[in-house]
Amino acid sequence: MPPAPKKKPQKLKPKQKPKAKLVVPMPDYAIETEEGAPARLVCGVDEAGRGPLAGPVVAAAVIIDISNCPQGLNDSKKLDAARREALLAELETCAEIGIGIASVEEIDEINILHATMLAMTRAVASLPRAPHVALIDGNRCPPGLVCSSRAVIGGDGLALSIAAASIAAKVTRDRMMAALAEAHPGYGFENHMGYGTPAHLDALSRLGASPVHRRSFAPIRKILSPDLVEGLDLVSDESVNLLIQKNY
Repeated sequence: MPPAPKKKPQKLKPKQKPKAKLVVPMPDYAIETEEGAPARLVCGVDEAGRGPLAGPVVAAAVIIDISNCPQGLNDSKKLDAARREALLAELETCAEIGIGIASVEEIDEINILHATMLAMTRAVASLPRAPHVALIDGNRCPPGLVCSSRAVIGGDGLALSIAAASIAAKVTRDRMMAALAEAHPGYGFENHMGYGTPAHLDALSRLGASPVHRRSFAPIRKILSPDLVEGLDLVSDESVNLLIQKNY
């Protein structure tokens, strides 16, 4: 009998290296430390509600105690509603919190940017103690603060105190919109918080604008004055849509 054919040696597959786990950076206390915290009082400041078609814009200023700080503070947009509520409840027991609000009337009178700056100024002024430094989320600082300030782009994902402020502002405004939903039923404020969602726009087409809609925003102005083409300083549809996409 002929000899059995020799089996070819099997090539061993190289061992695959385990995939590295994606490390998601979390806010820390480094920027506050750069500004002298905790020896100096450093507050974080953020806002909620720049983009909606209805309701106020709300800002918060928070001085955290790094020795007694809730775990999991992060940009409020990265947390669900239940987690935001739980974190704010913790912050209220161990941090100093100031809230500032600019009304719909103020937004229409001075525009959304200046109203946001006004709300931030009010938030810092309402803190129990005047801070030495305010860390402002974004690329500009409001005028008229009671302390020095520093703009931090993307600050709600970088600095713990700004993350805390983003949570306080968001939860406070969501609660206000839920109350407005009861006062002005049919618009669904408790679901979309005033943002220009299809459901909100559909309600506007059926019900018209309520007293808490921002008349300086183009979608609302067009409902109130459909024949108006020019002559008013309106917020463009493009600007509003960009703010909506960014969930401001």
